[in-house]
Amino acid sequence: MKKTIVTVLAGALSLAAAQAALAADKLTLQLKWVTQAQFAGYYVAKDKGFYEEEGLDVEIKPGGPDIAPEQVIAGGGADVIVTWMAAALSAREKGVGLVNIAQPFKKAGMELVCPKDGPVKTEADFKGHTLGVWFFGNEYPFYAWMNKLGYSTDGGPDGVTVLKQSFDVQPLIQKQADCISVMTYNEYWQLIDAGYKPEDLIVFNYSEMGNDLLEDGLYVLEDKLKDPAFEDKMVRFVRASMKGWNYAEENPDEAAEIVVENGGQDENHQKRMMGEVAKLIDHGDGKLIEAAYDRTAKALLDQKIISKEPAGAWTSAITDKAVQ
Repeated sequence: MKKTIVTVLAGALSLAAAQAALAADKLTLQLKWVTQAQFAGYYVAKDKGFYEEEGLDVEIKPGGPDIAPEQVIAGGGADVIVTWMAAALSAREKGVGLVNIAQPFKKAGMELVCPKDGPVKTEADFKGHTLGVWFFGNEYPFYAWMNKLGYSTDGGPDGVTVLKQSFDVQPLIQKQADCISVMTYNEYWQLIDAGYKPEDLIVFNYSEMGNDLLEDGLYVLEDKLKDPAFEDKMVRFVRASMKGWNYAEENPDEAAEIVVENGGQDENHQKRMMGEVAKLIDHGDGKLIEAAYDRTAKALLDQKIISKEPAGAWTSAITDKAVQ
């Protein structure tokens, strides 16, 4: 009799779980890059049930070198994407109506690093040398910085030669470039693991120099936001995501382990990355800092990457409701 009751209860619970799953609103998130602690907050939110608590069934799609989130969402492959503001504004001017609904990363993690025993010691030394930077929308902060310095990026003794950098640190190791781009939470540590010591490197940090443009933010298509049901779904998504980020900040090792369980490589690397990413989240609430947006838009206008002042490219409507 007891066994029958247990079986019936188990069946009822399974049925309830199935019904809850069916009732949950499906949502697809496209990441900017591969599964790593850069996106820990989203994996934590899913693993800890924060999305489920908000009535959401979230699919997280990793990115990669051949995946442009802006194209994915434009083609209907995602409801919301993680990308950088510069890439989003560029895409917006080209007809992809992206709108920033939340800005989890308060600070930028991009840096340019040069060997201390090399020819570059200061910004004045850039002229006549080769600097590496990633493309696919990652190059905009770099070009904004060079534009600010007044340096041509077409080479020559009074300009810089730009190397289209691979997504690793090999161009520096193989001496293809005098300096390369790194993220504080990723490639910088690849250099350390390759044998460089912090004291061997000269680091130009975009945030510290005031050259930072907004990095990882959440973007949706403008037309979708006109639907109250979609807006409500985004409010719940942002609320759960920021809960995930806050949990990850407070429990970095556990967050890194969750990332690894979802496909992230090298647990020690992920733990180190999570520690650095936490500095960029900085106990944030996901609300965009307007001054940072203005700086990003101005840099793109100055470079003529966009031709006119963006209008409607971000909204606080979602975070105002999601974050109390």
